[in-house]
Amino acid sequence: MNSIESIGSSPDICRFTRAEWSGMDGRVGRAAADRRASASAGARVRKRHGRHYTPVRLAEFLAERLLEHVVPQGRLRILDPACGDGELLLAVYRAAVRRFPGIPVQLTGFDLDAAAVALARERAAGLPVTWRVGDFLCAAEELADSSFDAVITNPPYVRTQQLGGATARLLSVRFGLRGRIDLTHPFVASVPRLLRPGGVLGLLCANRFLTTKAGANLRALLRADLTPVELYDLGDTKLFDAAVLPAVTVAVRASLATPCRYVSAYEIPDGESAETLDLFTALAAARECSLRHEGRHIAIEAGTLDPGTAAPLEDSVEFAVPVLSDSGPIVRPADVATPWRMSRPSVDEWLRRVRGGTWRTFGEVARIRVGIKTTADRVFISDRWEHRPSPPEPELLFDLITHHDLVPWRISRERPTRVLYPYDVSCSRRTPVDLDGFPCAAAYLAEHKDVLAARAYLTASGREWFEIWVPQRPHLWRHPKLVFPDISVAPRFALDRSGAIVNGDCYWISVPDIGSETLAYLLMGVANSALGLRFYDAVCGNRLYAARRRWITQYVARLPVPDPSTAAADALVRGVRAVVEEGAAPDPGELDEWVAAAFGLGSAQLGDQFSSPA
Repeated sequence: MNSIESIGSSPDICRFTRAEWSGMDGRVGRAAADRRASASAGARVRKRHGRHYTPVRLAEFLAERLLEHVVPQGRLRILDPACGDGELLLAVYRAAVRRFPGIPVQLTGFDLDAAAVALARERAAGLPVTWRVGDFLCAAEELADSSFDAVITNPPYVRTQQLGGATARLLSVRFGLRGRIDLTHPFVASVPRLLRPGGVLGLLCANRFLTTKAGANLRALLRADLTPVELYDLGDTKLFDAAVLPAVTVAVRASLATPCRYVSAYEIPDGESAETLDLFTALAAARECSLRHEGRHIAIEAGTLDPGTAAPLEDSVEFAVPVLSDSGPIVRPADVATPWRMSRPSVDEWLRRVRGGTWRTFGEVARIRVGIKTTADRVFISDRWEHRPSPPEPELLFDLITHHDLVPWRISRERPTRVLYPYDVSCSRRTPVDLDGFPCAAAYLAEHKDVLAARAYLTASGREWFEIWVPQRPHLWRHPKLVFPDISVAPRFALDRSGAIVNGDCYWISVPDIGSETLAYLLMGVANSALGLRFYDAVCGNRLYAARRRWITQYVARLPVPDPSTAAADALVRGVRAVVEEGAAPDPGELDEWVAAAFGLGSAQLGDQFSSPA
């Protein structure tokens, strides 16, 4: 990905070249679905640049929902700051002339891609549009007093890693952003100054901003200067060719007491009775249902966004989260680091009961670590080391646990995968071995020196060229540990006593960090239970395609732990120990009874709609 021209001595973030912006432009689509079958060369360019066509119906849906909240004042002025070939502007124009007959409509479209703007101009021939080829982030200053009635946008999505650290810092300073950013953030940060009071934003972006730490910037913008009035998490509806889970947000530049509509749509595996309905019609109606969409079954849930009207539950920040309720004014949370979630009164009450039986959270009990990241897996990881004429010394080859090896409770090695781990495992800190003492490993690594030494980010940090990027704490591998995959439909927390190393597609918690195997059994019992899964869905809720969930540190750290000193917790520990040590398959119902009792809940309070994933 190309860098931005302004990186370096100049603090001027505005001096971008058109080609560089085009290369970094990660926006999710700018053209109609019926033009997806374009020339193969053009398709390859779009794929390389992260651009994918927006379906016509989705553009129309965003335009319709946006205009639902627009009140024209003599004329209607609408801006798209990243217009591409004009699909969103065309959609909003068509919707506006239908909704507001006789009201003049004036459109403005910005983009750095001159070819896209030329195409947009051709498609919108005869319409009242002002086209601008240039850098919107600079032009936003001159447009700040333009008082647009609406901004409709699908802004570029380019992550910090692709922007580069220097550029990300410049953008952060200029637009008042914090932490990890992508180009969506400065685009949205510019919007409040462009809208007149009461003006409306229609935003299409990745849904990650709802649930991840990295989404704090967008949540802060929607808290400080804009009030969300409609929010649609479109989840794994596969509306794009790319692996993007989109969300639509409609927000008004005003302080409103009107509840915000919140609707989510996700694929369900068991939807045989689903109705054949139009997805967008069902979303607009905010009606809970299941439907068929392009041959797949989609479940729609609906509520209203009401982030935190009630006081935090006692002293637990883990439960002081923005919630959805059926009524009440919007009170936007002061803590923008807290993700947004959907809830209903019954779920909120259940969480309060769980809170009453919670001793600590997983994150308070022990540190949760990601597995190793070599950044050169083909060199360091193999299941065929023994087939090499002179493999590295066995002292440096360690069994490697990957997501393929994990089932609930135990490790089930599917492949004899091992990793070349060039560190002294007796040391608590990263300490590379002396390769002079390992001539076979030295020779093997030398064969791949060009690849390994090319990792400039590693050597620039003062590391040896043959190291791996994230080795974690070498001395902890020999101790028992809880291991679970990064991505899985259901929780798969397992106990490993083999001394194996954990790969970067998994996370792990060292038992010495936890304090005892007894407490490790308690954590594993909660995580693998129906209660653990329900808690994750209620509080974290980061789902990917095909009902897969992300089991990353910021989510797992929130899982609750019951008081280990109670008799009910002891019964849960004994039951889990028998499962792990005797290899017996647990009875899901019995496990859930143990967990419910440990939190002081009746079995009915697990929720009939949730079944044990184990």
